[in-house]
Amino acid sequence: MIAIIDSGIANLRSVEKALGTVGAEAAIVDDPRRLREASGIILPGVGAFADGIAKLRTGGFVEPLRREIERGKPVLGICLGLHFLFSESEEFGLHKGMDLLPGRVIRFRDDMSDPLAGGSRLKVPHMGWNRVRVERPAPILAGLPDDPFFYFVHSYYVEPLDATVTAGTTEYGIRFTAVIWRENLFATQFHPEKSQAVGLQLLKNFAALAT
Repeated sequence: MIAIIDSGIANLRSVEKALGTVGAEAAIVDDPRRLREASGIILPGVGAFADGIAKLRTGGFVEPLRREIERGKPVLGICLGLHFLFSESEEFGLHKGMDLLPGRVIRFRDDMSDPLAGGSRLKVPHMGWNRVRVERPAPILAGLPDDPFFYFVHSYYVEPLDATVTAGTTEYGIRFTAVIWRENLFATQFHPEKSQAVGLQLLKNFAALAT
């Protein structure tokens, strides 16, 4: 069973439904004790960092999740779930994350421009389909086409201190980390559950790691 952490800040049903589509057994869990019995864990999230990390802490998920990662259990963070893994976020002030990966979450600049569109101003948030360049062959990216397109919705992105954790990047005014991979820990800035066939393939790959 893949446990989907109920942080109260994500469209959990869409993740659960996508996993069901690829034949994976999944359950939304609001009790951190259930993480131990799971074969894999997904940490989704949308919204503000401070509210999200506070809900994880008050729900008692942070330390159990850390223990399962240390035990080698496959874990996948999605969007805000990626941000939680890092040291801190500058979203509406400075807020501490789980500090599993050194680095910070920062906001896109408002003055970014697109040189391919005559220097027109890029909108924040970054929303819609965008290409992901594979930098390292992470297991969750197996079987995907070259430079696949995924669906993004975000105003903030992660800046790892250790560049070796970056497995995929995307261009939006700047090049930023879109996929991270360190041993059994994976995370994406995009939403695989909203990314049609390529997203389902990614989730299928993760489910295979969790068997």
